[in-house]
Amino acid sequence: MAPHPVVQAIIDLTAGAVGGTACVLSGQPLDTAKVKMQTFPTLYRGFLHCFTSTYRQVGFRGLYQGTTPALVANIAENSVLFMSYGFCQEVVRMLAGTTGGEPLSDVQKAYAGSVASIFSSLVLCPTELVKCRLQAMHEMAAAGKISTAQNSVWSVVHSIWRVEGAQGFFQGLTTTIAREVPGYFCFFGGYELSRSAFADYFGCAKDDIGVAPIVFSGGFGGACLWLMVYPMDCVKSRIQVMSMAGHQAGFFKTFMDVLRTEGVRALYSGLTPTMLRTFPANGALFLGYEASRKVLMDRFDH
Repeated sequence: MAPHPVVQAIIDLTAGAVGGTACVLSGQPLDTAKVKMQTFPTLYRGFLHCFTSTYRQVGFRGLYQGTTPALVANIAENSVLFMSYGFCQEVVRMLAGTTGGEPLSDVQKAYAGSVASIFSSLVLCPTELVKCRLQAMHEMAAAGKISTAQNSVWSVVHSIWRVEGAQGFFQGLTTTIAREVPGYFCFFGGYELSRSAFADYFGCAKDDIGVAPIVFSGGFGGACLWLMVYPMDCVKSRIQVMSMAGHQAGFFKTFMDVLRTEGVRALYSGLTPTMLRTFPANGALFLGYEASRKVLMDRFDH
């Protein structure tokens, strides 16, 4: 017998939190390089230059700058995302007239993931704002755009609250939603299509394909997401980091300014560390999610 809907929601929320933690711990240094290259595309010659420069200037700690808000962001985002994903699957099932026991198609699951991302964006935006500012703090101070660098989560949060108020925590929310909705359609769609391909190849159920195929499928879904939405993520990082120096224009104006003054290439600055990160990080995300969800489902499914 399936668990009660409330229990099911708690299982999905917990499994999402486990997956989010695994995602951050496996990919944070590469995420730091991504944010730095997105915000200051002319400062670094490439991914390795950014990586080594950060290590030389700030030490190993610099590569894990923003880990605390990243953990909060990913745990909050993925908890809400996967809990909402479960609810949205039921909504899609109802709209499609599918019976309770019949599985959704891969495309229907992609639609459910896309809608679920709207809810996760609301908790992701404030925490990702703090993370991005911490990650690019050294460069902002070196460029003279801010007078004093803030090196702790609390100092950044206090500064945002004092200068910008509560609405300051939602700088870049529109861009975050614009990134998440199409991105998570590709994310869940790519993940489910890859799992289906492995299941067909091995002649087994999707839940029984094994660890390596799950990790690959998670990485494939992440690659689909980033190739789809990377320019929007680049603009989001600019808005969230540059707003430290004063009022920052919205998504469309920032996008056009970058395109006009720096060219298309600037919108893809930092793509290399992002693609390097996506397989271990998103593989760990889905492995943590699927494994913990299976354990919890087995515990409550009787």
